[in-house]
Amino acid sequence: MEETKYSIPSEWKSAIQGKCPRCRTSNMFEKSLFSIGSRKMRTQCLHCGLKFEKEPGYFYVAMYISYVFVVAELVTACVGAYIITGNLDSPWLYLSVALVTAIVLAPFNYRYSRIVLLYWLTPAFKFRPDLYASGRED
Repeated sequence: MEETKYSIPSEWKSAIQGKCPRCRTSNMFEKSLFSIGSRKMRTQCLHCGLKFEKEPGYFYVAMYISYVFVVAELVTACVGAYIITGNLDSPWLYLSVALVTAIVLAPFNYRYSRIVLLYWLTPAFKFRPDLYASGRED
């Protein structure tokens, strides 16, 4: 058996970093999550050429994943606000907490709803170690 000079990154690590699901080498997004400006997604992988949008309208499914994220975040934020303040009477408190949470976490939801769709809900985009290795040869 041939030994490799590199270690293959885990699926979770690659997903968190926003790497291509097929080769785990190139970034799926042009800029980082915390950058100011455009949060544009690349149309295809720079390393293996995988076209991220499998068909027109493919990322509409990511809206449903984003919806799940938002519901979980809003419930968590509002329960946290109740635990911290103990105020159950003010709808303005919960409305403002929900609004701030939704706005602040929107970039996270946009990015990771697409990543979840590509990594775990699209069987055709499975990892290929040979593509990862071709980018690591010296």
